[in-house]
Amino acid sequence: MTKHIGILTAGGDSPGLNAAIRGVGKAAQSHYDMQMIGFLDGFRGLVDNRFRRMDGEILSGILTRGGTILGTGRDKPHRMLFGGKTQDMTDVIVENYKANHLDCLVCIGGGGTQKNALRLMEKGLNIITLPKTIDNDVARTDVTFGFDTALGIATEAIDRLHSTAHSHHRIIVVEIMGHRAGWLALGSGIAGGADVILLPEIPYNLEAVADAIRQRQRGGKNFSIVAVSEGALPEDKASLVQEAEQRKLNASNKKEKKEAKEKLARLAQDYANNTVLLSSQLEEMTGLESRVTILGHLQRGGTPSAADRLLATRLGTACADLIAKEHYGVMVSSSGDSAVPVPLEEVAGNKKLVPPDHPWVQSALRVGTCMGISE
Repeated sequence: MTKHIGILTAGGDSPGLNAAIRGVGKAAQSHYDMQMIGFLDGFRGLVDNRFRRMDGEILSGILTRGGTILGTGRDKPHRMLFGGKTQDMTDVIVENYKANHLDCLVCIGGGGTQKNALRLMEKGLNIITLPKTIDNDVARTDVTFGFDTALGIATEAIDRLHSTAHSHHRIIVVEIMGHRAGWLALGSGIAGGADVILLPEIPYNLEAVADAIRQRQRGGKNFSIVAVSEGALPEDKASLVQEAEQRKLNASNKKEKKEAKEKLARLAQDYANNTVLLSSQLEEMTGLESRVTILGHLQRGGTPSAADRLLATRLGTACADLIAKEHYGVMVSSSGDSAVPVPLEEVAGNKKLVPPDHPWVQSALRVGTCMGISE
């Protein structure tokens, strides 16, 4: 009997999404004679039952395209804004899943998507997910597609900033995406030869950063490149965030949890311009003119790299294989050269952060990069 697949992309856009859609669709249709429909704009399209049939013509020519032909969104099935109020729409999703006679729903996305997919699985739907995000922070996979492309873009930006920093004897502080995970700043910082790399996982000592720049000045190098994750914080601010996060974890009732969440939200708002503040602080402490470059969404756009196309295709075709075997409730993980199914329960709610002793961190320190660590 022919199997029917639904597929959607959710969360932020990322290079490689179209390659993944193509990988699932082409393998499912040509190898297993399945049929696939794509829901538009993430989980909201699933609620609205807005979809397009993913035939060969639609899948043709999308391998090299950035973004997602299906559109995306950050809506959560259990907390979706409808009619001016937040509602639980999971029952509507279940109804539409059944109305379209789906055998499986494929959800492509990052950490939030993995959690939303698990909720739908717990409602009885057959779910398989694929790991996407430029932050590379999805648990239980070696790498997510989108990361390699963004890594190349951020590295090229740092390469280009070297010449202007050197010419004007400036500090260039370049902000790279990554609220909680610093993989992108770490990788591009090493590859681009940044003099300072600051990560969310390693709260930095401001004096240590300034001292590293002053040492370069004494050595005749009157410029520095500082690669900083958007979520990197100095030690004092990071301790306040950690304290609020711990209060949230230890909350014994809804009221305490809500208060902790509100505290975290206020702190996030207060520290939103920390990169700009860091730049002005370094200028004052070192006497060198400092400028900020925020790469922002530039890192998420454009043609996916060969590595991301290969990864997305590899995981997408493996997804079709798992559907044929009726192996549901998993994320298709990259493990070495293999695509491995990992139970969704082991992925959802977890993040893959940079360990302070990770080999990349050790390599950065060994080549003399300052990581903001005080002696």
